Amino acid sequence: MPEVASVCVGVWVGTGSRDETDAEAGISHFLEHLLFKGTESRSARDIDEAVDEVGGDMNAYTTKEYTTFYLRLLAEHQDLGFDILCDILRDPALRPHELDAERQVILEEISMHLDEPADVVQENFASALFPEHQLGREVLGLSEVVKGVGVEEIRGFFDVHYLPGNMVVAAAGAIEHEAVAEEIERRFAGRSGGGPPVRTAPGDSVVRRSLQDDDTEQAHLVYGVRAPERRSPERFSLATLNHILGGGLSSRLFQKVREERGLAYSIGSDRVAYEDAGALAVSVGTAPDNAAEVLSLIEAEFDALVADGVTPRELEVAKRHLRADLLLSLEDSGARMSRIGASLLLHGHVLTVEEMLDRIGSVTVEDVHAVAREVLSSPRVLAVVGPFAADEFPG
Repeated sequence: MPEVASVCVGVWVGTGSRDETDAEAGISHFLEHLLFKGTESRSARDIDEAVDEVGGDMNAYTTKEYTTFYLRLLAEHQDLGFDILCDILRDPALRPHELDAERQVILEEISMHLDEPADVVQENFASALFPEHQLGREVLGLSEVVKGVGVEEIRGFFDVHYLPGNMVVAAAGAIEHEAVAEEIERRFAGRSGGGPPVRTAPGDSVVRRSLQDDDTEQAHLVYGVRAPERRSPERFSLATLNHILGGGLSSRLFQKVREERGLAYSIGSDRVAYEDAGALAVSVGTAPDNAAEVLSLIEAEFDALVADGVTPRELEVAKRHLRADLLLSLEDSGARMSRIGASLLLHGHVLTVEEMLDRIGSVTVEDVHAVAREVLSSPRVLAVVGPFAADEFPG
């Protein structure tokens, strides 16, 4: 991106919360925090000051299948960015006193999450959709594991998963590919091995209903189904279906639930895709007295999409939105870095922008109807958090 002044570089590690045993639940997220606490040659303050001094932005996040570390800064300081990222991913100090300090931070993060019913209902939905499987477990992990885990266990997890064979480096901005490749090769010299973790797919069973009584002002609902895995050839048709259902301002649910009836401030649908499974779900918060009506409207749209599919106009709007969303993201170095990093790690290749646009443009009304019949006819799962006694949700 020669027209920009910045560089965004990220390291994508192909391990997330689904790759933990029950005794390790939360280690991936814990480790994400700890890597920024310093290395043998840099303290946490050294890292923070170095990035702050050049106006950089440094962060990380953990998902169910990968952990990402990234740094965005001016191109003139890109060597500093490579130095810091490669240093923390090669030689984290993992000092016991820093682990204990960060342990409390993470416990506070878990407590904050549990105080947010909109977050809790998402967790409950995942647990019902993938019962007794790591995909149904919250990324933050279990408090009892976070409280008891020590340096030895975290170091062991790092040594197994944080190896070059399980990493992708992505960069976008005012950079040259060969120069970046040489810098990464030099900084990771002498470190080898590793590979993608071995995973077990979730079983077919789901829990159809999850109700949690909570003294909230709103009822929080998530209603959805299993969906195809990330490499499915149907993924572009599914993205189009998602936008028509609840992915945009003109979507069926936004129009019917918010615009026409005023039953919610916000309602939307989202899809996630994992290595061997996926989900399509609608999320909404509404007054408890309106919960049954909102649920009936969501169910009705699922049924209508299965029976009748979508209209040519709905398809046109959705495809144009997806096209514009992709093209607008190309203006940002961070978004470009994320696109190529995630593509290479999760798919093994990076589709060109032209290939992406061709895939979106080739979706037909019949394609969307076919994926709607397949996906929305699956067993449907409802998770609710709100002021309802057990088995008294009016839906």
